[in-house]
Amino acid sequence: MKIIILQKIKSNNVLAFFLSVFFLVVLVENCYAQPTGAGQNTIRVTGTVTSAIDGAILPGVSIVVEGTTTGTVTDMDGTYSIEVPENATLVFSYLGFAPQKIAVGGRNSINVLMVESAEALDELVVTALGIRREEKSLGYSVGKIASEELSKVVHENILTSMAGKVTGVTINSTGGTGSTVSMVIRGATSMSTDNQPLFVIDGVPMTSSVNNVGGFGSGNLVDYGNSISDIDPESIESISILKGPSAAALYGTRAGNGVVLITTKKANQRGGMKVEVVSNTVFDIPSKYLDVQNRFGFGARSYTDKTFANGVIPPYNVSEVAGAGPELNKGYWQVQPFAPLDANGAAIPTELIAYPDNYKNFINRSAITSTNSISISSVTDLVNYRLGISNMTNKGLVPNSDLNRNNLTLSATSEMRKGFTVSTDINYTQNWADNRPATQERGANPLQWAAWTPPNVDIRQLKAYKLGGNEVLTIGEGWENPYFLVYGINNRFKRNRLIGNVSATWEVTPQLSFMGRYALNKSDEVRETKMDPGFSGEPNNGAYGIVTSESAETNADVLATYKNNWNDFSLTASAGGNVLYANWSHISNSSKPGSGLIIPYLYTVQNIENTSLNYSNARYERAIHSVYAMGNLGWKDMVYLDLTARNDWASTLPSENRSYFYPSSSLSFIVNNMFDLGKRINLFKIRGGIAQVGNDTSPYSLYATYFDAGQWGEAIRLGKPGNLLNPVLLPEEATSYEVGVDLRMFNNRLRFEGTYYKEDNRNQILSVPLAGSTGFNSIKINAGLLQSKGVELMLGFTPIQTNDWTWDINANFTKNRTHLLELSEGTDFVEFWSEARVKNIAYAKNEELGRDGLIGNLYSRKILRVTDKNSKYYNYPLLPENSEDAEWQSEDEYSKVGNYNPSFIMGFQTTLSYKNFSLSMTFDWRSGGQYVSQTWRYLTEGVVSNTWLNQLVIPPDGLGGNPSNALRDWVVANADALIFTNNPRPVGGPTPDFGGYYNDFYTGIGAYDGTFAPGVYGYYDDSGNFILTKENLGNEGTEFRPYVMSYPWDIGEANLFDADYVKLREIALNYRVPQRASQKLGIRDLNVSVYSRNIMIWTKNAGMGIDPEKAYQSAGNGTFKQGVERFNAEPWVVPVGFKLSFSF
Repeated sequence: MKIIILQKIKSNNVLAFFLSVFFLVVLVENCYAQPTGAGQNTIRVTGTVTSAIDGAILPGVSIVVEGTTTGTVTDMDGTYSIEVPENATLVFSYLGFAPQKIAVGGRNSINVLMVESAEALDELVVTALGIRREEKSLGYSVGKIASEELSKVVHENILTSMAGKVTGVTINSTGGTGSTVSMVIRGATSMSTDNQPLFVIDGVPMTSSVNNVGGFGSGNLVDYGNSISDIDPESIESISILKGPSAAALYGTRAGNGVVLITTKKANQRGGMKVEVVSNTVFDIPSKYLDVQNRFGFGARSYTDKTFANGVIPPYNVSEVAGAGPELNKGYWQVQPFAPLDANGAAIPTELIAYPDNYKNFINRSAITSTNSISISSVTDLVNYRLGISNMTNKGLVPNSDLNRNNLTLSATSEMRKGFTVSTDINYTQNWADNRPATQERGANPLQWAAWTPPNVDIRQLKAYKLGGNEVLTIGEGWENPYFLVYGINNRFKRNRLIGNVSATWEVTPQLSFMGRYALNKSDEVRETKMDPGFSGEPNNGAYGIVTSESAETNADVLATYKNNWNDFSLTASAGGNVLYANWSHISNSSKPGSGLIIPYLYTVQNIENTSLNYSNARYERAIHSVYAMGNLGWKDMVYLDLTARNDWASTLPSENRSYFYPSSSLSFIVNNMFDLGKRINLFKIRGGIAQVGNDTSPYSLYATYFDAGQWGEAIRLGKPGNLLNPVLLPEEATSYEVGVDLRMFNNRLRFEGTYYKEDNRNQILSVPLAGSTGFNSIKINAGLLQSKGVELMLGFTPIQTNDWTWDINANFTKNRTHLLELSEGTDFVEFWSEARVKNIAYAKNEELGRDGLIGNLYSRKILRVTDKNSKYYNYPLLPENSEDAEWQSEDEYSKVGNYNPSFIMGFQTTLSYKNFSLSMTFDWRSGGQYVSQTWRYLTEGVVSNTWLNQLVIPPDGLGGNPSNALRDWVVANADALIFTNNPRPVGGPTPDFGGYYNDFYTGIGAYDGTFAPGVYGYYDDSGNFILTKENLGNEGTEFRPYVMSYPWDIGEANLFDADYVKLREIALNYRVPQRASQKLGIRDLNVSVYSRNIMIWTKNAGMGIDPEKAYQSAGNGTFKQGVERFNAEPWVVPVGFKLSFSF
């Protein structure tokens, strides 16, 4: 393939070449351009431009001297000033209004009334292959966001700025700044991918997988963010979201999860060079922290005030258990970590007091993100160009963490000769960090260990973590010092990415044109981990690892387009082809977990023993050849028919199944043009479409290859994969049906869009289990049918629109359900993940077996209960016989306990403007769904969570002494809260009134020593009748156990929480300084704004301090886990930002 040769060009050389051409063109243009009107008498013309409808001022109206490049725009007050020849003609242009040509005729003042165009509603949107089309002619739904919506509130990642603003789109973030962000369009379409859409930036395709977690060393998982985070939001002009196959079919096999088209800013204003400056600063202010308890010290031995008369408690072993120690701030004394020594070197007891701000003191409360950008643009007869540079720096919430990004963007277009245009778009990004903190796992996660720091230890004492040699200051065996985890472990990375294209367009005739384009997406990345000695997970002189990776994708496109109008018909027909070639490679060297280095603090690959070296080297290639065609036929501006067809040949599939065809068709009726519905109806459109798209598999999924299995002594071994590959795989195939209606009334002040869709996704590529006797554990096959159904609604309203006031309201609603309808014979279910005794499993829909087939279902083993409906103990927890632990037990079988998908999501945006002020707010509502929290599970298991302590049920005064019938009667009377609830609640707790104090884990437990699990003991007779042997309800003989051991570790439902929330996601106040005031400073378009994000959140479990939106984890091994929150211990943050922008 000839275009592969271009892969040899280094990205820096490509960038240098394009920049050299750009500056040469600018130089020539400035040397030879002549001032307009040279040799003629000139005058200065001023005036105001307003709307003929309501007299509203019109800022941003383009004013150009006809036949020249001289021009200007109206300011925020609708006024303009321009120097022109006295006999010139001015051309006034504004979106939605008819252009006007006015002869100057020597006048110094010209006021203009702009008349609304009949084409005001013919808004152009970017569609497949970057083709701009009138929105009213489309037979499918396209989501769109303009740069104004993105720039009101600054986000470091463009995806988070879209949350709640587009129907059919779900956004989830896994963490703070720089973390992975997921975007799913219209629910899950594939069971073998992460369901992320294809991103296309100025015609350059880019994938953005959420599987971007790496790191070396034990328990050191690092989120390096996904590819979309490389894009500078400030450089974006508009975003179009092709949500269904009808919209995305022209992208063929890559469009299975939808397509997001991103168009960057271009030069679009005549009148000389324009310089734009934007400066933005955001302060991350923690608003809510994990709800850790500060009442009890840590340790395995706890005491009441009656235990020791002198109040001095013997030392405890902090490694045995977490929050089961003595109560703090009660005047007790004890030898504690870092205790002072007397003259003989013996530790001196100190008072046990609480340090309630430990977690807060660890967090960097001066976290800040600064973004500054500058751009230069110009539109001339020779070249149109825009050059932008931006820099983003972030100091994170975790100490010693950072993130940096530099962006360089260039867009240039030149008409080399009449009808022949050459253009280029370049986006170069450099992303790097000196240290990214570990996340998800417990091991090296500093936030998790900061939360686990005993409340009787001042966390600030741990800052001086280095004791000498390889020893690290800790509070006890098995405990990690969070300051060591951020200063003694270094995870750095650097990523360079070049996204660029060069295209040429030849307009042979007004009807016929040809386009050719070459696009490149190239990146290289280095990740390196240096782990000092002192981490318990790497006890042998620390650890070291480094990985380098490179990827490149080229796309060569050609497209021929024919346009013509005759009589009542309009036709646009295009045909073309694409050649895609992609490759990816990496080299990784690291010490095996736990094996360590030869010499401490020497971080090189040579410092790793050969037998302790993990080495991998991989290279992947893929190619897709495509041809496509499309036709758009219109009749009388009433009916529009779209037909598209694409055929792909993919290298990742077997030769007999390599070719696959994807057609689409859509039809739209402009009802208000077919019938006289009155002037109040501006647009009434009915639309519908049917289409097919696909999804192939990853490279090398057909035939097994051997891999490096590591050394056995001196022997080098090869291994074969456990997954049996399949040489007859078919591509996944999605068939979509979509209908909708669009309505606009009262001069576009009332807007409505409604869409219903159904999508069938066949030939799901899955790995299913095999019997061990085959020598493999699974095989990859085509094995499933997914069906998605959904409704999308959008309502917009402008209740106020006067000269001074404007109020816009927009709301959107999305409801999606995806069912698994079929699996291959012999396959009962597909398991996606298992966390905290909860599994995400998909069973094929089967009404007879009571299986709904919903994707996202969560299964767990419920509490074992009495099933005899004739027994008075029906539904009581059944406790285990012959066990020293009187605890709840689980059923043998897994049952459905929830689903991580919401019932629906809604977004709400409103903007109120008064003269030069505007106030904007965005709300986001997610209703329904559940998630699993590993953070909660571990915090409660160690009695670190204050919320868990509050769940321990304390009986009323007078009942908390000894087991009694009165206590039993009280428990039974409150059975709904204590016995029949899905989330168990032990009775008792660490209070002087009722237990919580014990001297040994399993012996000597009494009424004052712990808690009990309400339930009964018994068995079933041969007839299935329940026979009671003993109650455990607070009566005599009730079994007590330490409260620290009472957490239902094996009951998955105890870790399941409602994911509902309502967020005030954004609020922004903007002020446009009047032009006459800013011009005194020599600038124009001066804007000042203050904004905030995530201002408020309403959720059922807000007390836990865990954000349900972050229940999404990428596992880093090709899997992702939606519905799981895993040690994401960051506090809730309210970013407050200040933005200044101006131009001159």
